Amino acid sequence: MEISSYIACLTGKDAKAACALTEQIAAESRDSGHWAPHLADFAALLQHKNSLVRNRGIYILAANAKWAGQEEFGILMDEFLRHITDEKPITARQCIQALPEIAAAQPGLVPRIRKMLEHADLTGYRDSMRPLLLKDIAAVLEQLP
Repeated sequence: MEISSYIACLTGKDAKAACALTEQIAAESRDSGHWAPHLADFAALLQHKNSLVRNRGIYILAANAKWAGQEEFGILMDEFLRHITDEKPITARQCIQALPEIAAAQPGLVPRIRKMLEHADLTGYRDSMRPLLLKDIAAVLEQLP
């Protein structure tokens, strides 16, 4: 199957199939660099209008961080880090919680990650979500080298 078929599944309406494929790709990515040549395709998911698709992209990219060169991954990190304050708080939390995996694989990006977390503007979130995001940010900052 071509990458376009996988992307179609990840962005399609069958949420169960998309979640299963996301899990499969992430698991395979933690063991091998098979999916690394498709980082740009997965990074494109970060711009999707559906937050569930963005979540899938976040999860897959984090799993692939160790297979990419720092420069290559650094290029897509600007878009990735924007999701620390995604319009959907669940997506923001997914992004924040994925950062330790990226930091472990890409230690050169830690200063950028730290800076973005420390300067994240959470004022756009409801009072009920802000403490959860702050807790996630604090936990990740503690884990960063």
